Order: sequence, then C-alpha cells, then structure tokens
Amino acid sequence: MTADGPRTTAPDVVDVVALGESMVTFLPSRPGRLADVPSFGRAIGGAESNVACVLAAAGHSARWVSRVGADGFGDHLVEAVGAYGVDVSAVRRDPARPTGVYFRTAGDRATDAHEVAYYRAGSAASAMTARNLDLDAVRAGRILHLSGITPALSADCLELMRELTARRPGRPLVSFDVNHRPGLWRDADGSAVLLELARGADIVFVGEDEAWGLGGPDDVRAALPEPEVLVVKQGGTGATVFHGPHVTFVPALTVDVVAAVGAGDAFAAGFLSATLRGLPVRARLRHGHLMAAAALTVAGDLAEPPARHHADRLAALDDGAWGRLRLGPGWTQADEGADEEVRTP
Repeated sequence: MTADGPRTTAPDVVDVVALGESMVTFLPSRPGRLADVPSFGRAIGGAESNVACVLAAAGHSARWVSRVGADGFGDHLVEAVGAYGVDVSAVRRDPARPTGVYFRTAGDRATDAHEVAYYRAGSAASAMTARNLDLDAVRAGRILHLSGITPALSADCLELMRELTARRPGRPLVSFDVNHRPGLWRDADGSAVLLELARGADIVFVGEDEAWGLGGPDDVRAALPEPEVLVVKQGGTGATVFHGPHVTFVPALTVDVVAAVGAGDAFAAGFLSATLRGLPVRARLRHGHLMAAAALTVAGDLAEPPARHHADRLAALDDGAWGRLRLGPGWTQADEGADEEVRTP
C-alpha cells in the first residue's frame, strides 16, 4: 500500500481496475430483526471490489483502488480483498476518517423484512478525489470498472467520477454499473446524475427495474445511445445487450437460489471476463449468467467461480441444453462430464 503522495514508478498494467468503496459487512448469526440478532459474523462488501475479487479468482489480473481508514477494519478489508489475488497497492489509508461498515439481516433484500444499517457517512472512501488517488494506477487497466454507488457518496466522489468518465483519448475502456441505490440520493437527483455518467462509459450495465422509469430494453437504449455496449439486465428473464447496430438476448438460467446477494456484481465480472478474452457477445452474456448463478448458490456476496474450461463448456451449449440447465449449490465444483452434473433433482 502507498501513503498519500506521488508514485515513484509506473504502475503495472492489469486487466481490470475497479474503483469504489468497500465496507466491512456484519452478517447475522440467525434470521430475524436486527434488534433480535444476538451476534454477527464479519465479511466484506463492495460492488467494485466484488467484481475485482471475482475476476482475480477467475484468473485475471485485477486492481482495487479506494481509500480506507487507518483502523482495524481498513486492515481487514485490504487483507481480505488482497487474499483473492487482487492488487491493493493503490489503496490509500486515511488517518482522519473511518472505514465504512454495515449490518444486514439474513432475509432476501427484495422483501420488506430486509434491514440494512449503514455506518458510512464521513468514511475514508467518501473523501476520494482525483487529487488524493493515484490516477496513473487507476487508468493502468485494459478496463476501468466503476459503479453508480461512488458518485452518491459525496460531491468530491461525483467530481472524481465525472473526471474518470470524461471521453478523452488514451483512457481505458470504461465499464459502468448503474447500481442505482435510491437511499443514497436523498438530497440529489440520482437518476439524472447516473444517466449523465453512463453516457460517458463504453460498457454500461443497468437493471430494467432501475432504468430511469423507462419501459423495456429498447426504451433504455433510446435514452442511452452513447455507450458502445449496453447491457440491460431483466432479472429472472435474462439480459439483452445492444452492441453497435446489433441486439442479442440470452435467457437467464434456472437456479436454486441460496441468497440473492452479489449476483449483479458477479454478472458484470463474468461479462467483463469474456470481453477481455475476446469472446462473442452471446458468450459474454452466458458467462455473466453463469457467474451470477455461482453467487446465487452461496450464502455470501462472493462465490468461487467455476473453472474456466467448465464455464466455457456450459456457455457453448446449444439453446435447448442451455434452457434445460438447472444449477444448485455446489455446481461450480462439477468439472467434467455431461450436463447432468450441474442439474439438481
């Protein structure tokens, strides 16, 4: 890790740089209201660092850039993300601001019973600017992955995101996951800001349910014609990608869901992994679905991805076989053989 100050050597170029806040996550020891849970286990959570961790686990070189407090939680985040094989050398430590933390219940985030308590106001990451980060390290990637969470953290973070999404010669391919969290935008028009930032990206991921109150994928594309690649995620139905004049849809897989957390980040990681490998667009979508299925079949945000050759075999199935797949817990460990190995009874 570096302290604030100039870097003396040029950073190594990596496949993906992911910039954004990661927090220490406290997971309940049992279901129920936060008021009733007696103890919590510790994990990590952050949209951008999740993508970096999945890509590193899948064999790519990845760097996470952020700021954390000069505290024990900051130590834990840097060590935990680094343990996935992610380069954390550009993470800065802030002696005056804490590392963000949050607590959540065990229930599905889509239900009214789900509770999340964030303690991130004034966090070290909320003070990120173009002046206190190593922008050489940020831009030294084939892809720079960002999300719509970062600009909601502070005016400084929004300024940083505008700098990174500005279209100028020599920048890396910019990937932007809209990730609209309305609760973070109470004092600003988040929809307008996110649309502005998305227009500056090369690859955009957006959920149909968060796409500015628009209708289907065609309406989203009409509102967002600038990105070369636009991926509209349609929940359990599938995902549609607009690439140049072409449109490709791939249905989602049937999955026995253990926990509906981390799937969006995993989908982005799968799509970006296949993009880095130069695979066709249909294969990119299928790898996104496969990575999402890995996350959905474990309890936490991060799952061990399937071996590359295993994922490639499944992504290459014909449409009929793809539609018959049903993935359950442990499917990523299946390594060889017929499709039946990844089905559940």
